[in-house]
Amino acid sequence: MTNEIREMIQNYIEYLLDNSTAEKPMWNKELVRSGRSNKWNYIDGCMITALLSLYEYTGEDRYYNFARSFIDHFVQDDGTIRTYDVKEYNLDNINTASNLFYLYDTTGEEKYKKALDLVRSQLDTMPRTAEGSFWHKDIYPDQVWLDGLYMAEPFYMKYETKFRKMENCPDVLLQFKNVEKNMKDPVTGLYYHGYDHSRKMYWCDEKTGCSPNFWLRALGWFALSLVETESATDETLYYEKRYFGKLLEDLVDALIPFQDESGMFYQVVDKKDAEGNYLETSGTALLSYAILKAVRLRFISPKYAVIGEKAFDGIVNKYLKKQEDGTLGLGGICLVAGLGGNKKRDGSLEYYLSEPVVENEAKGVAPFLLAYTEMLRRR
Repeated sequence: MTNEIREMIQNYIEYLLDNSTAEKPMWNKELVRSGRSNKWNYIDGCMITALLSLYEYTGEDRYYNFARSFIDHFVQDDGTIRTYDVKEYNLDNINTASNLFYLYDTTGEEKYKKALDLVRSQLDTMPRTAEGSFWHKDIYPDQVWLDGLYMAEPFYMKYETKFRKMENCPDVLLQFKNVEKNMKDPVTGLYYHGYDHSRKMYWCDEKTGCSPNFWLRALGWFALSLVETESATDETLYYEKRYFGKLLEDLVDALIPFQDESGMFYQVVDKKDAEGNYLETSGTALLSYAILKAVRLRFISPKYAVIGEKAFDGIVNKYLKKQEDGTLGLGGICLVAGLGGNKKRDGSLEYYLSEPVVENEAKGVAPFLLAYTEMLRRR
């Protein structure tokens, strides 16, 4: 990474912060398009994670102060969280709370511990499949999505390790074991986006229960869930830590044949030549970050670093561009994709290629900045 690229990215970060508040974050395009007031959500949570990671490496106070102020907009003195409702039973809402560990450690303020306890209570009554896997959301009965592993499991493992003497760590492991058993394709080694234990959803295979395609960002979330959960796992749990690392190495090995010569990966990973398929930023950035962090922490072999570096460089070369007004824009980001719901999202190739592609959206920007931090650490 050249000094010119580094300066471009630093300016880009300043641009994002200068134009964002907790009420109106410019990077939350779903919120901007809806016109609604902001609420506790994983999209902003990912950006706060990226800023705290940048602060941890650079020591730049602005990153920490912005992140803390953003979180404090929601976390009240009594530990309640504005707009967060345990009974919504949405795994996405757990993700942002992972930032509370860092704030609690650096400030000692009890409100962050109370907020952590509140979010942790959601998992006590979270609906589960018959095999013990958390539903992705209450509105998606019996469904497991790869996204949910990242949204909940790093938080779950860290909480159990930090506050409960690892009491429920076996439950964390069970979540991954079930995904490996039910959602891993035996031919490619890739994982399907979603799984319906009940086999009732129109998008699932009647035999396997899986959705029909390999969506890049879901694979990126899953890869990062392995890294962050392993990071939160105590060294005494030797088998569990090695299990997460082995799963990640196997996944990266499965992805290597699908990495484009540019370094990026396609929106639908294994269908490079399909009309309309495109090199997608958010999933590529998630994989870059997950791989580079796992290499740095020695969870996986150093030989995989070249895959992560090439992915990061591919994003910079293709999608980080100056716009007409002189500001920077990061493009190639799938706005959103899911399964089922009101829009009848069927998990088909055509569906994944129909969702809007946008610029400067946190689901792409946040993992890009996290990957950037790992690139800085490699200097």
